[in-house]
Amino acid sequence: MQSEFTPAPIPSGRVTVGETQYMRDGKGGLIPTSLIKPQSLLEDELVRKVMGYAVALSDQVSRFKEHTFDDIGGFEALLAQEYRATIGGAKGNKTLMTHDGLFKVQVQVADNIVFGPELQIAKALVDECLNEWAEGARDEIRAIVTRAFNTDKEGQINRSEIFMLLRLEIADQRWQRAMKAIRDAMRVVGSKTYVRCYRRETCDGAWEAVTIDLAKA
Repeated sequence: MQSEFTPAPIPSGRVTVGETQYMRDGKGGLIPTSLIKPQSLLEDELVRKVMGYAVALSDQVSRFKEHTFDDIGGFEALLAQEYRATIGGAKGNKTLMTHDGLFKVQVQVADNIVFGPELQIAKALVDECLNEWAEGARDEIRAIVTRAFNTDKEGQINRSEIFMLLRLEIADQRWQRAMKAIRDAMRVVGSKTYVRCYRRETCDGAWEAVTIDLAKA
């Protein structure tokens, strides 16, 4: 594995007592390395090597994020001093771009939304509508409702499907009350700021994200 940065120091896992070298097993016991299978030793070395680069990369990304917010904050402070105004929308979203239009940095603030007990009232009203509509209810609406109120593996409501319900234009008064209950159920319990970087070859070309997420690299 080659890299342009130095891996973080990772403990070797070896313990020397007298003239004998040991490694701890999963239960914390000391096992002489001479009794450990060669493939297990190689696996241990490989994992420690990968972890060295992974920890170093994680630290580098953390420093990048910190410096990026500091630099953007400094730039905004200069603008505020010069023009007595700030850039970006009410939620702090903003886009910064190079003069040639080939690179841009977007700062996006996403609210962390949870749902209160009103959501159960909304579900009851929606179920009432679907049961009465019976054959008249389109299959796609039923599918959206099913996905919206079913919890995922972490027990969380499918928020994207909930928002899709809110976009449906249905005049039934019970449906309207259900949508109001959903809106009343929304609680903003915090927010998270994201920085996304993009580039393109020409001024009219398609934007390409600069990938930092390891899973998407």
